Amino acid sequence: MIRLSHFSQRGKRSFLNLNLNRYNLIHNRNCINPTKLTNHFREHMSMEYQPILMLVSSTIFFFFFFMSGSAAVDTISAYQPIKDGSSIVSEGDTFELGFFSPGESKNRYLGIWYMKISPLTVVWVANREKPIIDTSGMFELTKEGTLQILSGGNPIIWSSDLIVSTNNINPVAQLLDNGNLVVWENSRKENLIWQSFDFPGNTLLPGMKIGKDLTTGRESYLSSWKSPDDPSIGLYKLWLDPNGYPQLFMKKGQVDHARVGPWNGLWFRGRPFENTGPIFLIEFTVNEKEMYYRFTLKTSVFFRMIIMHDGIIMQSNWVERTQEWAVYGNIVVDTCSLFGRCGPYGICTLENPICSCIEGFEPRVLKGWNQGDMSDGCKRKKPLNCGTKDVFHKISGVKFPDTRHSSYNVSMSHEECEKACRRNCSCTAYADLDIRNEGSGCLLWFDDLMDIRKYDDHQELYIKMATSDLQEKGRSAFNKKKAVVIIALSVSSAAMLVSAVAYACRKKMKRPHKKGRGNRWQTFDKDKVKMENFGELPFFSMYRIAKATNNFSIDNQIGEGGFGPVYKGVLEDGKVVAIKRLSETSQQGHEEFQNEVICIAKLQHRNLVKLLGYCIHGNEKILIYEYMDNKSLDSFLFDETRSSMLDWPQRFNIIHGMARGILYLHQDSRLQIIHRDLKAGNILLDNQMNPKISDFGLARKFVGEDATAKTKKVVGTHGYISPEYAIHGRFSIKSDVFSFGVLVLEIVSGKKNREFSHGTHSDNLLGHAWRLYKEGKSIELMSVSLRNSCVVSEIQRSIHIGLLCVQHHAEDRPTMLSVVLMLISDGVLPPPKQPAFFTEESNDLLNSVSSLDDEYMITLLYPR
Repeated sequence: MIRLSHFSQRGKRSFLNLNLNRYNLIHNRNCINPTKLTNHFREHMSMEYQPILMLVSSTIFFFFFFMSGSAAVDTISAYQPIKDGSSIVSEGDTFELGFFSPGESKNRYLGIWYMKISPLTVVWVANREKPIIDTSGMFELTKEGTLQILSGGNPIIWSSDLIVSTNNINPVAQLLDNGNLVVWENSRKENLIWQSFDFPGNTLLPGMKIGKDLTTGRESYLSSWKSPDDPSIGLYKLWLDPNGYPQLFMKKGQVDHARVGPWNGLWFRGRPFENTGPIFLIEFTVNEKEMYYRFTLKTSVFFRMIIMHDGIIMQSNWVERTQEWAVYGNIVVDTCSLFGRCGPYGICTLENPICSCIEGFEPRVLKGWNQGDMSDGCKRKKPLNCGTKDVFHKISGVKFPDTRHSSYNVSMSHEECEKACRRNCSCTAYADLDIRNEGSGCLLWFDDLMDIRKYDDHQELYIKMATSDLQEKGRSAFNKKKAVVIIALSVSSAAMLVSAVAYACRKKMKRPHKKGRGNRWQTFDKDKVKMENFGELPFFSMYRIAKATNNFSIDNQIGEGGFGPVYKGVLEDGKVVAIKRLSETSQQGHEEFQNEVICIAKLQHRNLVKLLGYCIHGNEKILIYEYMDNKSLDSFLFDETRSSMLDWPQRFNIIHGMARGILYLHQDSRLQIIHRDLKAGNILLDNQMNPKISDFGLARKFVGEDATAKTKKVVGTHGYISPEYAIHGRFSIKSDVFSFGVLVLEIVSGKKNREFSHGTHSDNLLGHAWRLYKEGKSIELMSVSLRNSCVVSEIQRSIHIGLLCVQHHAEDRPTMLSVVLMLISDGVLPPPKQPAFFTEESNDLLNSVSSLDDEYMITLLYPR
């Protein structure tokens, strides 16, 4: 036993202070304010009782130490400050609150971040607009229940607004395990008086709301950071507009930038936040007290929605296995997403022309419309009469118009909704409010129909039109039918007369004279056509195809691939097209043909080649595409003469366009697609050198971010195939990422991966790029033709991204969304790991894979 008499008075005081400090620490961790208790002991205990006090405090210290164990501190009491360098942690060790510096900034902010995720992922910032320039910051709770941040000489730089004003309280602040910082009225955690969830930053967490409290008038919305290093309020804001029928809007500054269509009972029209995912459940509530959007989790994962500094909105979940955020869904604002792109009554589509008028409407300003300025939109051809004389024109397959000038009723039937719109002369359209249970409720529009775009949504919109307009349309249709009947009768009467002659001629018809493949179709039976169901994709007769290509003349042939020869054709209306014909010797067949038709017909993106139609005639299978003036990327890239025509800005634009196109395939299209054959020959270039991805014969659909499939037949092109696909037959979106990485390195260097050679080593192009990167000489990979146009920082960044994409293990490669973000930002990139097929010798493994004799035997690859 230690005798206190052995200590000096100074030593006794030191020991006492030590134990009191320990006592304070333990009680801080257990949400008890020890300050008053400590002062009470010091004020009322004389020196003669201090030995007893030291013994008591020591006993209390050890008691609370063993009682509290290593539990995290998640609560603070009034005037119990958190200084810069200290923090509190939620009970489940999920979130941490303290001071931090974002990115490369030296400024200090109070924020909340995921405790176990690296790099630092911040979800909320208090003093966004008032950073602290040193480490003097201090965060505390006042006895009135207000949170505040102090700095330097204790000036208040930020404070919370009380939601509920109360008296005689003993407040405590607590960081919850969902990331919400809350203030309770007392230590029993009763009566919530403030919460950070009511004041979101750039991140929406499960349980957090975007909306409006109709009682207090308080709005909750997301606002972007200015940059990755600056959390102050940026350009973009995502909010729920309460006017009319509530809908989500994105603002850029003070301008309406983009709009998400109204809620239909299951999801928002216009896509981004669907309610069908396995991870989360969407809730959209509108009542007398509040209106809001939020999501809750179905499973225990880290999930968030974030609005980036550049306006991209992402939904992502943390994947523990790969230690990275996997993008679950995102909104990337395209041309048709821009609010009001085609003006009133205009429909936007990612095609050419981009805008069209609703049937029964015409351009408001024809001259501007023809010159490409379509913002004035469309006007009615016939004015409304109002009342019972007006009728409704039904359309579908569009995102519903802006609902800020609308009204709604949740209990009306469809018939009652139509009557309500017919009776009101200001009503311009109506629709069912809720698509569930065969439709219910009523949504009425009372102004010009604005911001409509083509969209895969089958819900019907009923637009009010003048009776005379539809009558004229009906008469036109009737006249067409009448003409068809007359022609049919005439033809049938003549058919009997000529049938015998036709039969005799057909019997005597000579076989087609073969002069190469070009004249194969000098004569044929143009009525013998095998039709198949490919949805709304136009069918072209063999007669039209043969006429367009001059009977498949060799002079019209512009290329040949694994599918077969490709011809330039000119249709009757003068439109130039590319016609791809399945070769008799092609290793592809009906499955690949059907796969390409089904896949690409449902995909619409500026960086995907557009399929115009198809033809099936006997054994002939033909696809008709938009014509690309500059053919394929490889015709420029690997040609010594033409490669000099591709300067760096054009090449960087091609890289970025390819990335956007692949991102659309993987994530934003209604069919999620793995291409499986990305290569320079399948990147076509239009007349402005914009890239368009083609050849979807090997593409496969998938569902979910981590979807992986296995096949015993590996097909594709040497030099572009990922190792897990080549060796084990496993393919996923990361297989396309690998191919993209190879393309990036080929575009920068102007060299083919498979044919690359170097005088000092046997590495292929990937290995050479990796060797230069490790030596800090990446710029030496650049093609000599780029010396006069290069932007060194962009080239080095592109090489770095390319190496990240060709890493050996699929889980190490970034997603295409990450690639796009890396291309457009200046943030720090993670270091790449060793690429796959590092040397030419390792690449030769592909040639011997087919000799393996096991259940995963892989067939020989063939060039395309």
